[in-house]
Amino acid sequence: MVTSPALPLRWGRSASRFRSETFRRRAAVAGTVVVVGALAALNIARHVLPPGTLWLSLAAAPALVAFGRASGLSWHQMGLSRQRLRSGGLWGLGAIATVGGVYAVGLLLPMTRSFFLDARYHLGPSEALLTAFVIIPVGTILLEEIAFRSVLWGMLHRHMTAWKAVLVSSALFGLWHVLPALGDVGRGGISGVVPPGPLATAMVVGGTVLFTAIGGVVAGELRRRSGSVLASAGMHWATNALGVLFALAAWKVVS
Repeated sequence: MVTSPALPLRWGRSASRFRSETFRRRAAVAGTVVVVGALAALNIARHVLPPGTLWLSLAAAPALVAFGRASGLSWHQMGLSRQRLRSGGLWGLGAIATVGGVYAVGLLLPMTRSFFLDARYHLGPSEALLTAFVIIPVGTILLEEIAFRSVLWGMLHRHMTAWKAVLVSSALFGLWHVLPALGDVGRGGISGVVPPGPLATAMVVGGTVLFTAIGGVVAGELRRRSGSVLASAGMHWATNALGVLFALAAWKVVS
């Protein structure tokens, strides 16, 4: 009886394929760990450096993209492909219109208008416009969208499903806001509502993490459906920058 070499050959190919897939998965997990570590360091740097340090975002965002590309991520996997720009733009404009509509209703209703009266955004028109169209897009949205909805999302999606990538990146996006929330506590973030102390700290930090994580899920879903970071960036800009502009309007109404 002659033994066919086909069976050992198939087993050899299967073992080789398994080793290759295991290596790619481990490399993807390692890349994710590196990105998360880099984001932790960036978060601390943003907290330590003076506010409005735009150069950090301008340096960190392309560095993260370069690392993603060097790790094997395609432009499509990072939500940065030209083919998905139109889709991302349309979803982003829809998100801006939706947020703007909600804010407009909130401003018009006396019972919700006070929500816009944030002392941090009691600004003059020129300062409000600078904040909405320069500081927020460059200092916040550029880095956070590239970090969480582009490179990290792409890294995660290599070794987990899209929905798991959305949930994990959103949870990390919530944790990204712990240090800013602690800063808000130090500035009396809920002064007059809860006396300063551990309870106030827990409320501000917990509420901020939860709110931003939920926002991260919405942004992540926009990015997933559109295939473009442009969609989540539009929603992100609308939430933050339109908040500043509507705050300007609210202060004008009550003054």
